[in-house]
Parts: sequence; structure tokens; C-alpha cells
Amino acid sequence: MLHRKIYQLCQDGREVCIFLRDQQRWIESGRIVDFEGDIVTIRYETEEEDEISSWEEMVRLESIGAVTKKLASVSKINTEILVSDDCPEAEQIYPKSSEHNQE
Repeated sequence: MLHRKIYQLCQDGREVCIFLRDQQRWIESGRIVDFEGDIVTIRYETEEEDEISSWEEMVRLESIGAVTKKLASVSKINTEILVSDDCPEAEQIYPKSSEHNQE
């Protein structure tokens, strides 16, 4: 099953975090760029002091202990989060006004 999921993540090109069991470390914000046989190629960046480095690692499928992907994010800049009440009334599942409930 991991084989199919890694293949799907490679096709999607989405950002993932991967835990390498044999090295006991996480690769954060990486992309799976190739998957051939049991070798997975991961591309990612690291930042140390004022230097950003790009890396590409080839790891065996059996070394991967966990894979996570970001589902959503919220901006820290805009602190006002939109809620369902902010949707146009026609798009609300349960409109606020009682007029629609009487029809």
C-alpha cells in the first residue's frame, strides 16, 4: 500500500514530510520527484544561518517510516478568518433569516 501511495504522491508533485526510519529524522517540505523500483528520490531545501541549500536524496522504500502532507493552511497575516456566515445567503446551507424556513 505504501508503494501505491508514494507513486501517487510522486505523480501529484505535492509537498510532503517524510520520516526516514534508518536515520531517525524527518525530511520536511520535500517533493517526491521520482519513484523507480524500490528507490524513492526526494528533493528538498534546508536553511542554516543565511544559507539555503537544495538537496536530492535517493532512499529505499523500506527506509520510509511515515509520510505526511499538508491538507490546508491559514495565513498569519490576515487574522480575520472567513466563516460560513460570511458566505452569500444563497450559498448557505442553513440561511440565517427565518423567511426561508417558512417557505
